[in-house]
Amino acid sequence: MPSHRYRSVYDRLEVPLAERDWPNARLTHAPLWVPVDLRDGNQALAEPMDPVRKQRFFELLVAMGYKEIEVGYPSASQTDFDFVRLIARTDIAPEDVTIVVFTPARRDLIERTVESVRGIHNEVVIHMYTATAPVWRNVVLGKDTGELRELIVSGGRDVLEFAGALPNVRFEFSPEVFNLTEPDFVLDICDRMTTLWDATPQRPVILNLPATVEIATPNVYADQIEYMHKNLARRGSVILSVHPHNDRGTGVACAELAVLAGAQRVEGCVFGNGERTGNVDIATLALNLHAQGIDPMIDFSDIDEIRRTVEYCTRMPIHERHPYVGDLVHTAFSGTHQDAIKKGMAEHRERAVATGIDERELDWHVPYLPIDPADIGRGYDAVIRVNSQSGKGGIAYLLESEYGLELPRRLQIDFARQVQARTDDTGVEITAAELYELFEATYLNTEAGPVELTRYRTTDAYTEVTLSIDGVAERTEHRDIGPIEALTAALGRVGYPVEVLGATQQSIGGTAITYLEFRIGARTGWACGRGDSVLSASLAAVIRAANAIIS
Repeated sequence: MPSHRYRSVYDRLEVPLAERDWPNARLTHAPLWVPVDLRDGNQALAEPMDPVRKQRFFELLVAMGYKEIEVGYPSASQTDFDFVRLIARTDIAPEDVTIVVFTPARRDLIERTVESVRGIHNEVVIHMYTATAPVWRNVVLGKDTGELRELIVSGGRDVLEFAGALPNVRFEFSPEVFNLTEPDFVLDICDRMTTLWDATPQRPVILNLPATVEIATPNVYADQIEYMHKNLARRGSVILSVHPHNDRGTGVACAELAVLAGAQRVEGCVFGNGERTGNVDIATLALNLHAQGIDPMIDFSDIDEIRRTVEYCTRMPIHERHPYVGDLVHTAFSGTHQDAIKKGMAEHRERAVATGIDERELDWHVPYLPIDPADIGRGYDAVIRVNSQSGKGGIAYLLESEYGLELPRRLQIDFARQVQARTDDTGVEITAAELYELFEATYLNTEAGPVELTRYRTTDAYTEVTLSIDGVAERTEHRDIGPIEALTAALGRVGYPVEVLGATQQSIGGTAITYLEFRIGARTGWACGRGDSVLSASLAAVIRAANAIIS
């Protein structure tokens, strides 16, 4: 790998802080979330959203509770311009939702952008951006620092000229590629913009500081944000915003540390769509707060419907392992994980009963599940799934949750061996229905054996047992012993000695189930019986054990 071709961030620019406060800070409340799916996310799609998809996505964001939404780049696309005009003509945007539109620092495009928002009664943010980092200045824009400074300030004057008199309009500036820009240069530009736009606490300016291309560990971005937080001239009149991308796979960490460092607002996409490896995932960020006991201020209670809508609008699938929303993120295949989850779920239910607190309100600490899947509208049916890596805990959990079977621990171990043999042979996952079918065939099926109990009659004095052995009737009478002992004695007389080691019963609806551990010679095993009473179920289990002698 030609790693010598690349320089570390410390060789590319000054990282400003020697002493920092953010490592001692704590997340205590949600920042202002600003989804940019309709602009930044839309630009990254192979097929940008058509008007129907764009409106559906916007309505989803409103329903989830977002209060500031970037809706498009109206000077770059007629579809985006028309969508902003739709907001102006209709009531699809509730009055408490702020509408953000995006523009470069170019006079004609700023004018077109302001024209798109005329007539919108909601609060509006005009978001102007220009790239400021050295490579972008030199290679893309062909301007030195003085020329670029004048370009940005000139764009700011144009924004004031076209929109300064509109009472419901505020301003936002993004020094694009902030994280690769010299700290003093970007601080100077930001202070010039807040002065030009006369930032006040009543009409604050948003300064959005993007990690446009992620190039360093998250602590570096936090240092850069804290430097701006501590040194901005009109800090009390500024909403400090961040917009991390995910080129290094640490966009979520960058955003979290940036908030610790003083950021108040986070731009990103629901589930992280965006150019290259995407924008920061604001759903993951919000649910990370939820998992720490902090209200994210956004409703994810039906996350599967959110996922379906995002997949429809973007025409892109969500990965099965995507945090919180993926199909497999609450699923355990590993035996040790399954056993811990099974025990944790049982303890949670027991604690709810003991305390009188509803399970959905009780504090959550189930192993391997950082949040209760029910919080986001998920059931527990996919929490445990069985394959060749699974163990007795997961198998028992599925049989209990799907069919009500409460297998004794030693039977769980025995059945796990049967399941392991099946999954090793097939190499695929086994469903709950297939588990139940295998359980019945292994422990409950009595149709294939040579021994049949054809008659059973008991009184206080004696018990009469009639067996059919390969079609030949064998009748015996037994005194002074219980019904199960009478049956095992009868079996012993005809060459089928079964020693009962233990039995456990349960009732499922109107059906009794007996789980029987037995020994025949040196061999131990399990058999189960089902009947309309505990006695009939136990007798059926003994007959199943007898038939196991030749199976």
